[in-house]
Amino acid sequence: MKSPDDLRCILRKQWEDANHRQRRLLGHQDAWPIVLSIGSPSPALLTSQLHVVKQHIEAWRNVGVGEVVWEDKRYRATREKVRVPLSWKISKPSDWVAACGDAAMRGEFESLASLIENSDPLFYSLLIRRRALWREKPINQVITAGKLAMQLGPGDADGRPLRLVSLEGIDTKFFERNGGLIRSLLDVRFDGEPSRLGLETFLGAPNEGEHWLLVVDLDGGLLPFDRQRVRASELCGCRLPGQHLIVVENETCSHLLPAAADTLAILGGGFDLGWLTNTSLTEKRVAYWGDIDTWGLSFLAKARSLLPDIQALMMTPDVFDQHHHCAVNEPVLADPTPPQELQPAETSLYERLLTEPRGRLEQEYLPTDVVHQAVRSWMDSPR
Repeated sequence: MKSPDDLRCILRKQWEDANHRQRRLLGHQDAWPIVLSIGSPSPALLTSQLHVVKQHIEAWRNVGVGEVVWEDKRYRATREKVRVPLSWKISKPSDWVAACGDAAMRGEFESLASLIENSDPLFYSLLIRRRALWREKPINQVITAGKLAMQLGPGDADGRPLRLVSLEGIDTKFFERNGGLIRSLLDVRFDGEPSRLGLETFLGAPNEGEHWLLVVDLDGGLLPFDRQRVRASELCGCRLPGQHLIVVENETCSHLLPAAADTLAILGGGFDLGWLTNTSLTEKRVAYWGDIDTWGLSFLAKARSLLPDIQALMMTPDVFDQHHHCAVNEPVLADPTPPQELQPAETSLYERLLTEPRGRLEQEYLPTDVVHQAVRSWMDSPR
């Protein structure tokens, strides 16, 4: 036998569940009505605590939201049937919120209603499920971020800092205040690519923040640590130990790299490759290894524009063909025109990937022995 407060508690908990919230606010077929069982008083309770049963019935008579379903129930202790509440039926979102009597929940519902009214349907699920993205922000800024996310696409910054991207309704601090929200909205449109690449890289803007890269000592004796994080800005001017350097697009494949004498690896740079202008790197042998997709080849081209002698590792048509069974779709392509810094075979591969149904071979899916052999062959080859 549940009181109105008991069921309000259940309804509030359901509001906090992203799955319930999404199904009900988006009107999924089986989402409505909500029917919560109240439960009937037992004969023993009716006999021993009649006043409790009367209070229970009165409490449900005073509920003015939704529909309380009643039933005439016969008990031995009473001459006539007793009309008891059986279930509580809530038929629409506004009644769900009103039934809870929670001011914070009502405020969220009103904010969501405004967001849904002023946002593209593509973003409905994200806004409903991930309230933390917008809950502490002015609603008008969230609406503006949604409109901005519908206008932006790959490379649209065209080399400008994000603060200088000029679109109606935003100021120079807009990306700084709302970068995480904009990235999440763009992730919906572009299948997670902005998060995978980084917002600046995806939009073609310079990275003005401090980017920390992972430096791994493949020799085992060049650094005081096996691995450490270093700011990209520091790599621009420091002299690194060792004669060989492998630049790796993603951190996630550090476990694939072999031990290698006199060699460091720097991982996780993505498009943040400005530190390759460090003049001391011209004294080393430097290799670049990234995903085989249009973005990975674009990063290779950027690296080569900064350090012309850099050599590509495992980014050839042969590697792509041999491991094509591991390739996946590249949901968002980089520039449709191959970068001019690519070599002829790389340019042909780039053009092929533009129309390849499964045009992304992520480097972490290459077998360990293939990576080891490629690194050793590069180190053993004449300079």
